[in-house]
Amino acid sequence: MRLAGKKIVLGMTGGIACYKIAELTRMLGKAGADVQVVMTQAATQFITPVTMQALSGNTVFADQWDTRIPNNMPHIDLTRDADAIVIAPCSTDFMSKLAHGACDDLLSTLCIARPSGIPLLIAPAMNVEMWQNAATQRNATLIKADGIQMMGPVSGEQACGETGMGRMLEPDQLFSEIVATFQKKSLTGKQILITAGPTFEPIDPVRGITNLSSGKMGYAIAQAAWEAGAQVTLVSGPTALSAPYGVRRIHVQTAQQMHDAVMTQLQIQNPQVFIAVAAVADWRVANASDQKLKKTSESNTPQLKFIQNPDILALVAALPNAPYCVGFAAESENLLQYGAAKRVKKNIPLLVGNIGHHTFGKEDNELVLFDANGYVQLPRADKQTLAIQLIDELAQRLVSA
Repeated sequence: MRLAGKKIVLGMTGGIACYKIAELTRMLGKAGADVQVVMTQAATQFITPVTMQALSGNTVFADQWDTRIPNNMPHIDLTRDADAIVIAPCSTDFMSKLAHGACDDLLSTLCIARPSGIPLLIAPAMNVEMWQNAATQRNATLIKADGIQMMGPVSGEQACGETGMGRMLEPDQLFSEIVATFQKKSLTGKQILITAGPTFEPIDPVRGITNLSSGKMGYAIAQAAWEAGAQVTLVSGPTALSAPYGVRRIHVQTAQQMHDAVMTQLQIQNPQVFIAVAAVADWRVANASDQKLKKTSESNTPQLKFIQNPDILALVAALPNAPYCVGFAAESENLLQYGAAKRVKKNIPLLVGNIGHHTFGKEDNELVLFDANGYVQLPRADKQTLAIQLIDELAQRLVSA
């Protein structure tokens, strides 16, 4: 319920992308938002007000002279208790209205009449030639200068059959942008490098050694860091998860590959923060086979030899001008004792501990944060909530540091 208690005025203008807004409305409502839909007459040609009313649970407004509002001023009353106004899809024509202050229908008048503290977000959706047109680009520049947040567009296939810039973001991407609007921008301007997921150490071309990490905690932290305004790079072992919106992801498989990717990104980006969430294998097979090992008899058991993998966190922490390092410790017992000792051993300012088998693959977790002053416990909650709390704790420590 990440939008619990929030009122979103969802404006829709004419465009085939209107069909995607049905799903966005459902997602906003499921997250706890109260969605008030306002449509232009053109939008009603692509999807009906009945559909949007059914999905939002609220009366849909399309007429600036609608008498259902007692004072007959929907352009005023619909925004006064709103937390944000979102226009999706936003047509070329409506961008022009916003850029030049035109008020010739309910939605455009509502936008101009909104209180100054209410954020306005738009999701452009149009043909590639319309988006590239010089007039549209001038309007986009004016809109951004006025503090209106532009979500997209992106390049892709379009309903007209052409391909290029102008395609509206997908509903889940728009949802991420809207959620991020309400988060504290405590990491604005920061570059953060995060590792997540398990590693996989080959025994032969089809077998390997791995662990039960799902990557969910690391991915949630990457999402929370982006929402807090950071530029985030995620180095991920094998997972079934989609990359968090707004986050750059680098795929790796083995611990050595993760080490190499981290060291490369440290040189390229010089991030201020490194968060090592990945469950990295401590050992790898030294005598891995190039071909699949065959079982020829019961006594033919392969003899595997192991060598230690690089300790990525310790190596990063030991670098000259090292970033602020946050480590993760997945223990099976004695978390308070082992977590405190591991933080000192790794020589890092903050270590996050949890009981591995209580969290691997699950949607929730509980964390213990170890620093030089002792430890702080974060009670069991869903991983996204914990990630937001952790990022808040991190931001406070960065200020102190």
